[in-house]
Amino acid sequence: MDILPAVDPVFAYAAAAGIGAVFLIGAIEKLREPGLFRDAVEDYQLLPAGAVPLVARTLPLLEGMAGALLLPTATRALGALLALALLLVVTAAIAINLLRGRDRIDCGCGGNLHTPLGMGLVLRNSVLMLLVLAAAAPPTARAAVWLDFVAVGFATLFLLGLYFLANAMLSHHSHLLDLRNSP
Repeated sequence: MDILPAVDPVFAYAAAAGIGAVFLIGAIEKLREPGLFRDAVEDYQLLPAGAVPLVARTLPLLEGMAGALLLPTATRALGALLALALLLVVTAAIAINLLRGRDRIDCGCGGNLHTPLGMGLVLRNSVLMLLVLAAAAPPTARAAVWLDFVAVGFATLFLLGLYFLANAMLSHHSHLLDLRNSP
């Protein structure tokens, strides 16, 4: 008996492709700038100083592995489990720092945008977790036709567009608040 309800194959495939791409892109961004990511991990102040370099090297590799495992249907469940675990860990790290009042540090999400911690990141990661669950859900028992694969492609691009839009909005949110509150 499956824990998750069955979903339409188009939605399951699009969720898996979208989340897989998000994780792969995030891993590449972090591996491209290892020093920046190491600094971000250190800024969270959750690990002993000796563990920071190991975590900063390992986390992007696990992220890339999760993204790659999400793409084929044969390894999707394992990829979803790894992706969900990673999202839970980083979301907990964000929440701990928010509770400490440390909302001006960079999230370390990757990319060239400085994204300060905030509840928006927690919400974004919660949506990503829901998409991971949709990707892991068993597809309904209907045969996929060629038009379904076209729909998966467009839906995946749409999900990626929403993700990048959310990241851009989150990175500029604090700047907009500063402008609004300036004399």
